[in-house]
Amino acid sequence: MTDQRRLRWLLRRGMKELDVMVMRYHTHRYPQAPEAERAGFVHLLETVEDPDLWSWTMGYAQTPPEYVELVAQLRIHR
Repeated sequence: MTDQRRLRWLLRRGMKELDVMVMRYHTHRYPQAPEAERAGFVHLLETVEDPDLWSWTMGYAQTPPEYVELVAQLRIHR
């Protein structure tokens, strides 16, 4: 239960647009995503700053290789 509470907290971003995107991903993709993708999503939420995440998902900046597949999934849920 604690892990779910922590994840819910991490889903709250500083930008409303990111809140919507990560919540949509969490609702629609996360439950059936492979374990590695779920772990990568949590790592992304813990370590990536909102402006960087926004730039990657909007295509304004190149996504680092370790996040390319995950950011592609986030783009689906924009």
